[in-house]
Amino acid sequence: MKTSIKHLVLFGLAAWLCGTASGAQSAWKAGVAKVKITPGEPIWMAGYASRDKPSEGVRQDLYAKALAVQDDTGKPSVLVTLDLVGIEREMANVIAGRCLKQYGITRDRLLLNISHTHSGPVAGLSLMPLYKLTAEQRDVVRRYTDGLINKVVGVLGTSLQNLAPATLEFKQGLAGFAVNRRRVSNRSLPGPVDHDVPVLKVSDPAGTLRAVVVGYACHATCLSDLQINGDWPGYAQEEIEKAHPGATALFVQGCGADSNPLPRRTVELAVKYGQILAAAVEEVLGRPMTPLSGPMKTAFECVDVAFQTPPTRGELETRLKDKNVYRRDHARRLLDTLDREGKLPPSYPYPIQVWQFGTKLKLIALAGEVVVDYSLRLKAQHGWDSTWIASYCNDILAYIPSVRVLKEGGYEGGEAMIYFGRTGPFSEAVEETIVEKTGQLVKRTAP
Repeated sequence: MKTSIKHLVLFGLAAWLCGTASGAQSAWKAGVAKVKITPGEPIWMAGYASRDKPSEGVRQDLYAKALAVQDDTGKPSVLVTLDLVGIEREMANVIAGRCLKQYGITRDRLLLNISHTHSGPVAGLSLMPLYKLTAEQRDVVRRYTDGLINKVVGVLGTSLQNLAPATLEFKQGLAGFAVNRRRVSNRSLPGPVDHDVPVLKVSDPAGTLRAVVVGYACHATCLSDLQINGDWPGYAQEEIEKAHPGATALFVQGCGADSNPLPRRTVELAVKYGQILAAAVEEVLGRPMTPLSGPMKTAFECVDVAFQTPPTRGELETRLKDKNVYRRDHARRLLDTLDREGKLPPSYPYPIQVWQFGTKLKLIALAGEVVVDYSLRLKAQHGWDSTWIASYCNDILAYIPSVRVLKEGGYEGGEAMIYFGRTGPFSEAVEETIVEKTGQLVKRTAP
């Protein structure tokens, strides 16, 4: 009799513990939505300054996708992924302002990530000087941008409406098609890459897959023609959704500023790399994953990242005679800033965001085109298995070099700054400034 009672007590305790664990997982709610953002008319394409005319068709539709997650505090956070080359601070601020007003989503709980496809449209106004557009073509970009903002705000709202009980799980895989592109022109340079494939699985309580968020660190530069498409990230998402009807695949770009898919330049390769990433995701989904519990803690803050000593007016006036048209245009823009404001900006307010999911996952979202050194350093510092580093988030302001890349020079090390209209290369404090502020936000959101 005593043994029987003991067994019943132990059985009841085990059932209670299992129920508590299950309840911790099922305390999540999630909602997902997507909307096409494919241009409805020929439009100038972003990513390559060498293009000399607008798009000539659509090879693959582009999407804005939103995943809303909510822990038992009742405060939702929303990830929005966009099949675009970039998003500017001004556009992100407009979207964030409208989402706060319409849905009460604070800035720390809204994360915007860009796939960085070089086969999408120009969106926003800040980088338009890079492209030689007529007044009519600028109007096309403005129309598209206005519609895009409306769609992003709308799809975020739909994801909130779709909130329902869910389970969240995380694990990482590997895929090997990213190559450090700086070695293409100089094989003596080191060639670090980040081949991790972080995967967030979102299921309903019955185990039916609702959404998959997948990351990878590599430029989306397989294709360079005049056909609108999502490049390999677009094909990867398409492949995942074909394998899981009814589920939505979202892609989050990583620190791939100095990585390219190689070889490249054919549709077949773009499709193949998408299939490779999708296969890596299937390997992760087919193995036990780590269940995530709450609470979810979020932080968003900007830190001033200093530029090197700005050029003088005389230096800029000399550059107006440079043979390179982009250096001339850059000098002219900086002279306009000097005339208007009396000085050049000494620094840039760089946004950093951290989402902490219980004790098992932290998602660090960095702005700009971030080189791979940051991903490898931050994961080593904060945990290889439990840290997800995203780049191309919230503001694609410029290339973000590490100290190593800055000293090596080259396109990612400073030359590309003229295309973004910045004062000049970042100072050598750039890496420590970003890493230190990231560490502060990680501590602030620690479980």
